[in-house]
Amino acid sequence: MGSMAPSPAVVSAPDSDQSNSLHNVFVYGTLLADDILRVLLKRIPQSSSAVLHGHQRFSVRGRVYPAILPVENERVTGKVLFGITNPELYILDMFEDVEYEKSVVEASLLDGSEKITALTYVWNNNSYPDFLYGEWNFEEWKQSRMDEFVQMTSRFVEELQLPEPKSRVATYESFYHKEGNDSPLIT
Repeated sequence: MGSMAPSPAVVSAPDSDQSNSLHNVFVYGTLLADDILRVLLKRIPQSSSAVLHGHQRFSVRGRVYPAILPVENERVTGKVLFGITNPELYILDMFEDVEYEKSVVEASLLDGSEKITALTYVWNNNSYPDFLYGEWNFEEWKQSRMDEFVQMTSRFVEELQLPEPKSRVATYESFYHKEGNDSPLIT
């Protein structure tokens, strides 16, 4: 079921600190899939299952990926990726694009060992508040959408190599729209 990742590409973050800073990143949607991480980062980082309290995961209308927002008394299950380098964080920032804002959160590891400070991506597309609805389900997405999302992600990584790459949102929209038709290929 897994898809082959394209050959590794080198993407350097403009003006990024190339020091050995490592980051923890809480992921809760498509980045839970090792196949997606392998395409983006060319590796599968060490991770641990975790819960983010005070947030809720939603489906996004017209998209196959989820979003989270702060919501009192709610929680989101996901995982914390450990040891994300600055260049890898840049790739994740580009992948999450303008629809999300990177935020610092405190996630609880499911093994109960500790709470971890991590970065995560919170929905920032406030111009379309009714885009968010219901609960997004990773297992359903994995069965019905992951293979095509791996293909879209591969296109995004190829785009990053170009002098003037398309954004992830533009790559997503061109991938999920039939040629000559404005309706998305998703339900």
